[in-house]
Amino acid sequence: MEEFSLGPLELQKYQPNRYPFIMIDYVDAVLPGAYARGHKNLTLNEWYFPKHFPDGPNMPGALQLEAMAQMLTVAITTLPGLEGEVTHAISHFVKFKKEVLPGDKLVIETEVLSWKRGICKGRGVGKTNNEIACEADMIITIPNILEKYLPQSKQNR
Repeated sequence: MEEFSLGPLELQKYQPNRYPFIMIDYVDAVLPGAYARGHKNLTLNEWYFPKHFPDGPNMPGALQLEAMAQMLTVAITTLPGLEGEVTHAISHFVKFKKEVLPGDKLVIETEVLSWKRGICKGRGVGKTNNEIACEADMIITIPNILEKYLPQSKQNR
């Protein structure tokens, strides 16, 4: 497979979130099953800035994590046969290092560390102005695949 990019409309094939919960604007490079890199441009018009916080708006940490998880999702859902699949977070360990502010470009880099039986272990880093703003170790799943490998209950046998 070769590396390719995804514009905002193409991205919708591989990322099920839509406005206002799509936290990435563009995928600069994706190698299916290996990595995805892209960005989110933050303007003062983002729906969360007026409330978080009125006198010092910044991107909520949960949404920074969501941006990294969405980018990791793209690294998986671009694999053959997985287009449009929904993912769920299982676990994450995240560190926040600096505020992400209106006017920033959040550059998001994710890497797939392992992909087996519908479970993806990955790592993400978000940067603004070439400085790390957040980083996370994440585990996400595609339930439609994972369910095939789970033990069945006695009722389902």
